[in-house]
Amino acid sequence: MAGMNHILFLGFGFSAEALARRLDPAHWRITGTSRTDEGAAAIRAQGYEGIRFDTLDGIPESVTHVVSSVPPDAEGDPVLRRLGPSLAAAAHRLVWVAYLSTTGVYGDHAGGWIDEQTALTPNTERGWRRLWAEEAWLRLHAEHALPLHIFRLAGIYGPSRNQLLTVLDGTAKRVIKPGQVFSRIHVEDIAGILLASMDRPHPGTAYNVADDEPCPPQDVVAHAARLLDRPVPPDIPFEAAALSPMARSFFADSKRVSNALVKSELGYSFIYPSYREGLAALKASLTQ
Repeated sequence: MAGMNHILFLGFGFSAEALARRLDPAHWRITGTSRTDEGAAAIRAQGYEGIRFDTLDGIPESVTHVVSSVPPDAEGDPVLRRLGPSLAAAAHRLVWVAYLSTTGVYGDHAGGWIDEQTALTPNTERGWRRLWAEEAWLRLHAEHALPLHIFRLAGIYGPSRNQLLTVLDGTAKRVIKPGQVFSRIHVEDIAGILLASMDRPHPGTAYNVADDEPCPPQDVVAHAARLLDRPVPPDIPFEAAALSPMARSFFADSKRVSNALVKSELGYSFIYPSYREGLAALKASLTQ
């Protein structure tokens, strides 16, 4: 990646920020979008170019790389509604495009292992919206040779978003649903996998982005409490847990997500192979 590249982040959230921090400003021009003036100003405050999404009329000529993390809504993908024709027109000059999706597109597999060849059978509205968005992005790849890569993210954690903080503030819950298993991923490994894909592009490919150790969610809460020498929160049966509709929807899917493809095709080595390494590092950062 010699010379100056220009990356456009459509949506500048947790994962986008992690990748932006890893890019050398000597070789990268970094632009992020937000829905609000305040959000665009916050991007600029981090030293990047920040613009409001609805002022973007097309893909700027200088852009070489695109990352979209904007979630779909009831009408489809907001990025494609606004920028679909521009992405198609720019496809020939773009080097690498990423759409950040979710493992929710696989639906429920009763705790079984899934990989990128597993059928896409979502069982939530959010999962279906993501699948439809993936299909719309893939049409741009098929019809216009957009250099698209899809990344299906497991449950994300990292600084400012982890079970250590919920243990410390007293909101951690050990919700028990027999047979429930989640996969998760540290945000720094998301950034690392995206960088590995930039170095080894394979347009049209979907990658699962999850660490090595799927496990019941209550195990992570218990481990976080022990790391902090705090009491392990009591068990709460799923049926009795006062969960938000969003939190409850996560329990609709139980599966173990294989990350074999990012290791074999991208040669990626995980910084945090499991929640144990991830939480240990996050605990160390709390005391710095």
